[in-house]
Amino acid sequence: MISSLSGTVGAVGLDHVVVEVGGVGLLVHTTPAEAAALRPGATARLSTTLVVREESLTLYGFAETAQRDLFEQVQTVSGVGPRLALAMLAVHAPTPLRAAIAGGDLAALVKVPGIGKKGAERIVLELKDKIGPVEAGAGSSAPTTPVAAEHEQVTEALVGLGWSAKQATEAVDAVSAAEPGTREVSALLRLALRELGR
Repeated sequence: MISSLSGTVGAVGLDHVVVEVGGVGLLVHTTPAEAAALRPGATARLSTTLVVREESLTLYGFAETAQRDLFEQVQTVSGVGPRLALAMLAVHAPTPLRAAIAGGDLAALVKVPGIGKKGAERIVLELKDKIGPVEAGAGSSAPTTPVAAEHEQVTEALVGLGWSAKQATEAVDAVSAAEPGTREVSALLRLALRELGR
C-alpha cells in the first residue's frame, strides 16, 4: 500500500496530477479543487490510497489524511466505487460529508452526480453508525490558489463531474454575479456545486 508520496508536480490535469518521485512520474487521481491548487514545478505531499483491480493499479491522492480515510470508508458501501467516492469529496468537504451521513441528510448526498435517493439511503444506512464524531467548526483544509482562468477551470470541473456545459456555465455565471469577489477555484467550485444542487 502506498499511503503517501511527496515530490515535484510534473503536470496538472482536470482531475489528476503527475508527481515526480525518484525519477518516476506517478499519475494521481484527485478532486478538481485539489488539482487546481497544485502547480507544475511545486512540491506536493499527498496522502494516497492504491486501488487494485485485475486490469489496473490506480492511485488516488488527497491533501489531508481525513479526506483519504473518508474516501476509503465510503467505498465499504455496496455500489460505491473509487470514482463515486471521489465525486463525493469533490462536492463536499470531509466534515460536511460526515455530517450529512451521520445526520441522514439525503438532500446533501443526492447533490453528488451518480447518487440517487436509494443510493443515499444505502450510504446512510451502512455508514451512519460507523462515520465517527463530526468535529464542530472543522472544514476542508485543502489548499486553494487564485488562477487567471478560474471560471474556465470551474466550468471544466463541473462538466467532468457530469453536468452539461450549459448547466456548468450558468452555475458559474450565477455564482460570479452573487459573489463577485470570489476568485479561488475551490471556493468557486463549491459555490457552483451548491447552486447546481438547488
